Order: sequence, then C-alpha cells, then structure tokens
Amino acid sequence: MPAPPKTLKPPTARKLTGNRAEDLARIFLQGKGLEFCDSNFQSKTGEIDLIMKDQDMLVFVEVRYRAALEHGTPVATVTAGKQRKLIRTASFFLQQQFGDRWPACRFDVVGISGDLGNAPQIEWIPSAFY
Repeated sequence: MPAPPKTLKPPTARKLTGNRAEDLARIFLQGKGLEFCDSNFQSKTGEIDLIMKDQDMLVFVEVRYRAALEHGTPVATVTAGKQRKLIRTASFFLQQQFGDRWPACRFDVVGISGDLGNAPQIEWIPSAFY
C-alpha cells in the first residue's frame, strides 16, 4: 500500500517574517547594484538565505532580523559557529555548481531591525567574514 501524500504545512509566523526580511534584503542589495541569483539554498549542512552577484563576485548573504535591539543587533547574532556553517554550505554549493573552478566569492551579512512594514533599519556588511 503506498504511503499517503505529504501535505504542505502553512508557513509559521516566524517563517513569514523571515521571508519578508529576506525580500527586503534582496531589494536593498539590488538597489546597491547586486544581481539576484538564488535564495534559500539548502543542503544537509545548512541554508544560505540569498546568493547574489556583485560584478564577477559571487556573494553569499546571511539575513538576520530582530524587531527590537535590547538584546543586541541582528548582525551580532552571526556567531563564529554560524559562520562555519555558512562556509560549509557555500562550499557545497560551489562544488555542486562549479566543480573545482570556483569563482571569487564573499560572505555578506544584512541585519534588519524594527517594523518590517514601516521603514525598518537595514545594516549591510560586505565581506563580513571569510
């Protein structure tokens, strides 16, 4: 007897908020001249929120959102452990897409705080870590 088809669960409020923050980051970066390539790339090692292109440079973007800043900025939440996870995931992406001939790349962080629907604060850190 075949297994019943999986039903899709509606996105949680947290997921919807994350998607909105990623959309704002993408639009912001496109306004700065970056070209959108992909979003939400997933592998067993993790997820990359946005993959953009800045001229010949491939840019892996981590988007962080916090409504309020009393516990620190969104950018401050990208810990050394999170950076290692992003690097492993990006390495998987590069190997999958480019084999042994990787393009130049960097890791950016976009921190967004405040009300997503009403002039949120956006902080962009190009080449945030290596």
